[in-house]
Amino acid sequence: MKRPFILVIDDDIQVLRALERDLRNQYRNSYHVIAANSAEEAYQLISELKLKSEEIAVFISDQRMPGMDGVTFLEKARKVYPNAKQVLITAYSDIEVAISAINDIHLDYYLLKPWNPPEEKLYPVLDELLMEWQSTFRPPHEGLKIIGFQWSPKSHALKEFLSGNLIPYVWIDVETHPEGETYVESARMAKADL
Repeated sequence: MKRPFILVIDDDIQVLRALERDLRNQYRNSYHVIAANSAEEAYQLISELKLKSEEIAVFISDQRMPGMDGVTFLEKARKVYPNAKQVLITAYSDIEVAISAINDIHLDYYLLKPWNPPEEKLYPVLDELLMEWQSTFRPPHEGLKIIGFQWSPKSHALKEFLSGNLIPYVWIDVETHPEGETYVESARMAKADL
């Protein structure tokens, strides 16, 4: 099985590197740890990961970032990875935002800065969230995915070719599959292109 990802987002490079270091020290054997210094960059990353059928176990996002704040990013990320756990990093002054996010976007946890020592304030929280994520995670099909419309001649021709050559694939109907539109958006395509 491929290792899932833990994605960290913070616009403060020093904080981002420290958090990334702490996470790699603890989780490098079981998870890939990747970092982004803006919500826009992180959203681009998750779009690419989705197209590659990679899984994200946890998003850890700072709340105060220019452009898009952490709650807004996590809300958008939930549409692409609905089962990923979400952690918001806040300063003491943002606690009300974090509490509101628990109710509004079903935030899993919020951490106050600083999280030192990580053995007491960071790892126990993430261990519990990762264990919960693992208990419900079902690995996706790692083969070919065909995304299209049920009655599309292109889709049928491709499915016939693959079936005739005994190549396994998964059919994703854009109109009825829960993730169909997500794949189309991640590929930056229009439905008319299918």
